[in-house]
Amino acid sequence: MGRQWLHAKRAIVNLKKGQTVGKLVKEITVAAKLGGGDPAGNARLHAVLEKARKANVTRDAIERAIAKGTGAGGDKSSLDHVVYEGYAPHKVPVIVEVYTDNHQRTAPEIRVLFKKGVLGAAGSNKFLFDHVGIVEAHTADAAADLEAVAIEAGANDFSPLTHTQNDDIPEGATGAHFVTDRTALHAVSVWLKQHGWHVITSEIGYVAKQYPVLDDAHRAEVGEFLQEIEDHDDVQRVWAAVK
Repeated sequence: MGRQWLHAKRAIVNLKKGQTVGKLVKEITVAAKLGGGDPAGNARLHAVLEKARKANVTRDAIERAIAKGTGAGGDKSSLDHVVYEGYAPHKVPVIVEVYTDNHQRTAPEIRVLFKKGVLGAAGSNKFLFDHVGIVEAHTADAAADLEAVAIEAGANDFSPLTHTQNDDIPEGATGAHFVTDRTALHAVSVWLKQHGWHVITSEIGYVAKQYPVLDDAHRAEVGEFLQEIEDHDDVQRVWAAVK
Protein backbone atom coordinates (compact mmCIF):
# COMPACT_ATOMS: atom_id res chain seq x y z
CA MET A 1 0.00 0.00 0.00
CA GLY A 2 1.74 2.26 -0.78
CA ARG A 3 -0.20 2.94 2.26
CA GLN A 4 -3.10 2.99 -0.23
CA TRP A 5 -2.31 -0.68 -0.77
CA LEU A 6 -2.45 -1.26 2.98
CA HIS A 7 -5.95 0.21 3.02
CA ALA A 8 -7.06 -1.85 0.02
CA LYS A 9 -5.57 -5.16 1.07
CA ARG A 10 -7.44 -5.12 4.37
CA ALA A 11 -10.64 -5.37 2.33
CA ILE A 12 -9.51 -8.17 0.00
CA VAL A 13 -7.42 -10.59 2.06
CA ASN A 14 -7.56 -11.95 5.59
CA LEU A 15 -4.68 -10.04 7.10
CA LYS A 16 -2.50 -10.68 10.07
CA LYS A 17 -2.88 -8.11 12.81
CA GLY A 18 -0.05 -5.62 12.88
CA GLN A 19 3.58 -6.01 11.93
CA THR A 20 5.86 -8.62 13.40
CA VAL A 21 8.27 -7.59 16.12
CA GLY A 22 11.18 -8.32 13.79
CA LYS A 23 9.91 -5.91 11.14
CA LEU A 24 9.23 -3.24 13.71
CA VAL A 25 12.75 -3.56 15.10
CA LYS A 26 14.21 -3.31 11.60
CA GLU A 27 12.07 -0.27 10.86
CA ILE A 28 13.33 1.40 14.04
CA THR A 29 16.91 0.73 12.91
CA VAL A 30 16.22 2.14 9.44
CA ALA A 31 14.45 5.22 10.80
CA ALA A 32 17.32 5.94 13.20
CA LYS A 33 19.86 5.39 10.42
CA LEU A 34 18.09 7.83 8.09
CA GLY A 35 17.01 10.52 10.54
CA GLY A 36 18.94 10.11 13.80
CA GLY A 37 18.07 8.58 17.14
CA ASP A 38 16.04 11.42 18.66
CA PRO A 39 12.31 10.87 18.02
CA ALA A 40 11.63 14.54 18.74
CA GLY A 41 13.52 15.43 15.58
CA ASN A 42 12.73 12.30 13.55
CA ALA A 43 9.03 11.94 12.73
CA ARG A 44 9.47 8.53 11.14
CA LEU A 45 11.20 7.18 14.24
CA HIS A 46 8.57 8.72 16.51
CA ALA A 47 5.76 7.03 14.55
CA VAL A 48 7.34 3.57 14.51
CA LEU A 49 8.19 3.77 18.23
CA GLU A 50 4.50 4.29 18.94
CA LYS A 51 3.68 1.15 16.96
CA ALA A 52 6.47 -0.80 18.67
CA ARG A 53 5.18 0.09 22.12
CA LYS A 54 1.64 -0.96 21.17
CA ALA A 55 3.09 -4.27 19.94
CA ASN A 56 4.91 -4.71 23.29
CA VAL A 57 8.39 -4.54 21.78
CA THR A 58 10.74 -4.42 24.76
CA ARG A 59 12.64 -1.26 25.72
CA ASP A 60 15.95 -3.13 25.34
CA ALA A 61 15.08 -4.19 21.79
CA ILE A 62 14.09 -0.63 20.91
CA GLU A 63 17.28 0.83 22.37
CA ARG A 64 19.46 -1.73 20.57
CA ALA A 65 17.72 -0.99 17.27
CA ILE A 66 18.25 2.76 17.66
CA ALA A 67 21.89 2.23 18.62
CA LYS A 68 22.41 0.00 15.59
CA GLY A 69 20.86 2.59 13.30
CA THR A 70 22.89 5.50 14.65
CA GLY A 71 26.13 3.56 15.10
CA ALA A 72 26.27 4.18 18.84
CA GLY A 73 28.85 1.89 20.42
CA GLY A 74 30.32 1.10 17.02
CA ASP A 75 27.44 -1.18 16.00
CA LYS A 76 26.50 0.62 12.77
CA SER A 77 23.69 -0.92 10.73
CA SER A 78 24.82 -2.67 7.57
CA LEU A 79 21.33 -2.78 6.06
CA ASP A 80 21.16 -1.89 2.37
CA HIS A 81 18.08 -0.24 0.88
CA VAL A 82 17.02 -2.00 -2.34
CA VAL A 83 13.99 -1.09 -4.46
CA TYR A 84 12.38 -3.67 -6.75
CA GLU A 85 9.94 -2.71 -9.48
CA GLY A 86 7.48 -4.94 -11.29
CA TYR A 87 3.90 -5.93 -11.82
CA ALA A 88 1.43 -8.01 -9.88
CA PRO A 89 -1.07 -10.16 -11.81
CA HIS A 90 -3.37 -8.20 -14.15
CA LYS A 91 -0.66 -5.62 -14.86
CA VAL A 92 -0.86 -3.86 -11.49
CA PRO A 93 2.35 -1.80 -10.98
CA VAL A 94 4.25 -2.61 -7.79
CA ILE A 95 7.25 -1.13 -5.99
CA VAL A 96 8.85 -3.16 -3.20
CA GLU A 97 11.24 -1.61 -0.68
CA VAL A 98 13.68 -3.97 0.99
CA TYR A 99 16.25 -3.53 3.75
CA THR A 100 18.69 -6.41 3.77
CA ASP A 101 22.11 -7.33 5.11
CA ASN A 102 22.55 -9.94 2.36
CA HIS A 103 21.45 -8.82 -1.09
CA GLN A 104 22.66 -12.07 -2.69
CA ARG A 105 20.22 -13.99 -0.49
CA THR A 106 17.30 -11.61 -0.81
CA ALA A 107 17.35 -10.99 -4.59
CA PRO A 108 16.60 -14.58 -5.69
CA GLU A 109 13.92 -14.88 -3.01
CA ILE A 110 12.18 -11.76 -4.34
CA ARG A 111 12.39 -13.17 -7.88
CA VAL A 112 10.61 -16.31 -6.72
CA LEU A 113 7.87 -14.24 -5.06
CA PHE A 114 7.29 -12.46 -8.38
CA LYS A 115 6.74 -15.70 -10.28
CA LYS A 116 3.03 -14.97 -10.67
CA GLY A 117 3.78 -11.42 -11.79
CA VAL A 118 6.63 -9.68 -13.60
CA LEU A 119 9.83 -8.43 -11.97
CA GLY A 120 11.19 -5.53 -13.98
CA ALA A 121 14.51 -3.73 -14.17
CA ALA A 122 15.34 -0.62 -12.16
CA GLY A 123 13.33 2.31 -13.50
CA SER A 124 10.82 0.13 -15.30
CA ASN A 125 7.74 1.50 -13.55
CA LYS A 126 8.71 4.23 -11.06
CA PHE A 127 7.37 6.77 -13.55
CA LEU A 128 3.90 5.39 -12.80
CA PHE A 129 4.16 6.64 -9.20
CA ASP A 130 4.73 9.94 -7.43
CA HIS A 131 7.56 9.78 -4.86
CA VAL A 132 6.15 11.73 -1.93
CA GLY A 133 5.88 12.12 1.82
CA ILE A 134 2.99 10.29 3.49
CA VAL A 135 1.56 11.12 6.90
CA GLU A 136 -1.34 9.35 8.56
CA ALA A 137 -2.80 10.76 11.73
CA HIS A 138 -5.92 11.06 13.82
CA THR A 139 -7.54 13.53 16.20
CA ALA A 140 -10.38 13.36 18.71
CA ASP A 141 -11.86 16.51 17.15
CA ALA A 142 -14.92 15.25 15.26
CA ALA A 143 -15.40 18.67 13.66
CA ALA A 144 -11.87 18.92 12.23
CA ASP A 145 -11.82 20.52 8.76
CA LEU A 146 -9.40 18.24 6.92
CA GLU A 147 -8.91 20.61 3.99
CA ALA A 148 -8.03 23.48 6.32
CA VAL A 149 -5.72 21.23 8.35
CA ALA A 150 -3.92 20.07 5.19
CA ILE A 151 -3.42 23.66 4.00
CA GLU A 152 -2.16 24.90 7.36
CA ALA A 153 0.12 21.91 7.87
CA GLY A 154 1.65 22.33 4.42
CA ALA A 155 0.36 19.10 2.84
CA ASN A 156 -0.39 18.90 -0.87
CA ASP A 157 -3.37 16.55 -0.64
CA PHE A 158 -5.48 14.68 1.88
CA SER A 159 -8.17 12.03 2.20
CA PRO A 160 -10.27 10.86 5.15
CA LEU A 161 -9.09 7.72 6.92
CA THR A 162 -11.25 5.50 9.11
CA HIS A 163 -10.67 2.73 11.62
CA THR A 164 -11.88 0.23 9.00
CA GLN A 165 -9.19 1.38 6.58
CA ASN A 166 -6.42 1.51 9.19
CA ASP A 167 -6.97 -0.11 12.57
CA ASP A 168 -4.30 2.10 14.15
CA ILE A 169 -6.99 4.79 14.10
CA PRO A 170 -9.36 4.48 17.07
CA GLU A 171 -13.03 3.99 16.32
CA GLY A 172 -14.80 7.34 16.37
CA ALA A 173 -11.63 9.36 15.80
CA THR A 174 -11.16 11.67 12.82
CA GLY A 175 -8.40 10.19 10.70
CA ALA A 176 -6.62 11.50 7.63
CA HIS A 177 -4.04 10.50 5.04
CA PHE A 178 -1.86 13.47 4.01
CA VAL A 179 0.42 13.62 0.97
CA THR A 180 3.36 16.03 1.14
CA ASP A 181 6.48 17.00 -0.71
CA ARG A 182 9.31 14.75 0.46
CA THR A 183 11.16 17.73 1.89
CA ALA A 184 8.06 18.84 3.84
CA LEU A 185 7.36 15.48 5.51
CA HIS A 186 8.91 16.29 8.87
CA ALA A 187 7.44 19.79 9.04
CA VAL A 188 3.93 18.50 8.33
CA SER A 189 4.26 15.76 10.95
CA VAL A 190 5.50 18.26 13.55
CA TRP A 191 2.68 20.71 12.79
CA LEU A 192 0.07 17.99 13.21
CA LYS A 193 1.53 16.85 16.55
CA GLN A 194 1.64 20.44 17.79
CA HIS A 195 -2.03 20.91 16.92
CA GLY A 196 -3.50 17.90 18.68
CA TRP A 197 -3.08 15.19 16.06
CA HIS A 198 -1.60 11.77 16.81
CA VAL A 199 0.77 10.77 13.97
CA ILE A 200 0.81 7.04 13.27
CA THR A 201 2.74 7.02 9.99
CA SER A 202 5.38 9.41 8.67
CA GLU A 203 7.39 8.13 5.74
CA ILE A 204 8.62 8.66 2.20
CA GLY A 205 6.66 6.48 -0.20
CA TYR A 206 5.07 6.02 -3.59
CA VAL A 207 1.55 6.98 -4.68
CA ALA A 208 0.24 5.54 -7.94
CA LYS A 209 -0.79 8.05 -10.60
CA GLN A 210 -3.43 5.71 -12.08
CA TYR A 211 -5.17 2.54 -10.94
CA PRO A 212 -6.06 -0.42 -13.17
CA VAL A 213 -9.73 -1.45 -13.11
CA LEU A 214 -10.09 -4.80 -11.33
CA ASP A 215 -13.08 -6.99 -10.60
CA ASP A 216 -13.42 -8.69 -7.22
CA ALA A 217 -11.74 -11.92 -8.32
CA HIS A 218 -8.76 -10.06 -9.77
CA ARG A 219 -8.49 -7.87 -6.67
CA ALA A 220 -8.35 -10.97 -4.48
CA GLU A 221 -5.62 -12.50 -6.67
CA VAL A 222 -3.59 -9.29 -6.56
CA GLY A 223 -4.10 -9.09 -2.81
CA GLU A 224 -2.77 -12.59 -2.23
CA PHE A 225 0.26 -11.85 -4.42
CA LEU A 226 1.09 -8.65 -2.54
CA GLN A 227 0.57 -10.27 0.84
CA GLU A 228 3.10 -13.00 0.02
CA ILE A 229 5.66 -10.35 -0.86
CA GLU A 230 4.98 -8.29 2.24
CA ASP A 231 5.37 -11.38 4.45
CA HIS A 232 9.03 -11.70 3.42
CA ASP A 233 11.26 -10.79 6.38
CA ASP A 234 13.34 -8.25 4.43
CA VAL A 235 10.41 -6.43 2.82
CA GLN A 236 9.55 -3.21 4.63
CA ARG A 237 7.06 -1.60 2.25
CA VAL A 238 4.90 -2.71 -0.68
CA TRP A 239 3.47 0.05 -2.83
CA ALA A 240 0.92 -0.91 -5.49
CA ALA A 241 -1.61 0.70 -7.80
CA VAL A 242 -4.59 -0.78 -5.94
CA LYS A 243 -7.40 1.18 -4.32
